[in-house]
Amino acid sequence: MTGSVMLLDGASLWFRSFYALPEKMTAPDGRPVNAVRGFVDTIASLVTTHQPTRLVVCLDLDWRPAFRTDLIPSYKAHRVAEGATDGSEEVPDTLTPQVGMILDVLRCAGIRTSGAQGCEADDVIGTLAFHEAVDDVLVVSGDRDLLQVVAEDPVPVRVLYVGRGLAKAELMGPEEVAAKYAVPVERAGVAYAEMSILRGDPSDGLPGVPGIGEKTGAKLLTQFGSLDALEAAAYDEGSAVPTRARNSIQNSKEYLAAARTVVAVRTDADTIDSTDSDALPPVPADRDGLDRLVAELGIDASIGRLGTALGWE
Repeated sequence: MTGSVMLLDGASLWFRSFYALPEKMTAPDGRPVNAVRGFVDTIASLVTTHQPTRLVVCLDLDWRPAFRTDLIPSYKAHRVAEGATDGSEEVPDTLTPQVGMILDVLRCAGIRTSGAQGCEADDVIGTLAFHEAVDDVLVVSGDRDLLQVVAEDPVPVRVLYVGRGLAKAELMGPEEVAAKYAVPVERAGVAYAEMSILRGDPSDGLPGVPGIGEKTGAKLLTQFGSLDALEAAAYDEGSAVPTRARNSIQNSKEYLAAARTVVAVRTDADTIDSTDSDALPPVPADRDGLDRLVAELGIDASIGRLGTALGWE
């Protein structure tokens, strides 16, 4: 291997930083910077531990894309801010301004960000991972949906799941996903997505197929080989699909057709990158700008740790 590319699920990580650290962490002018400090420290820790040669922070340019909500209107509907006419996400008032601060830090540091119009960060990650043909890939997220991108070919793709924090992070590849969720190892990523379709996900507003949970879904997928094969078997009276599951699958025909698109991360997003290179920046792209942010936000310790991790003088 010539190196590794680390793909960070930006919003997932700065939300977790915000809730992990107290809002009493403030800039000299009193503004909370807990998410900024936590997010920068997270990058420093990840770079130090995993030693990537390339790094991209992936962004939600549309956290609730129309191509998903047109198919399943309940998708993330419960997370729309109350009274929001533009469909914006409910975000703590003290986190919203910190997102801009984080993006300013990344810009001045020279760390690439990448987004895609009409797409979530998951789709950006899926696209970058799918098209990587040189370096191994490490995806970092607190979102289990991204377990579907694990792969062995053409390069190894692993997911560092940090849903319980960095200290309890789980490194997941096809073998680990297959072992934990009882899906076939040879198609672990795809099978995980198919199992997710069957069981549903209340946190994303996905109803699932009634009566089919995680264990039953995994068992049926293993038995029949794929969601397509399982659904076809449900319409075959001579198949071994249990009656209750057969009826639920038939009654969920429209949901199953829509959920394939809604649940699957895209691999064809038209990404927009902030820099020409995703290589780790050997020096800050805008040292003066970064120095101003350090003074304004009081984040000298966090930027110091980031600089040490990146090898800045």
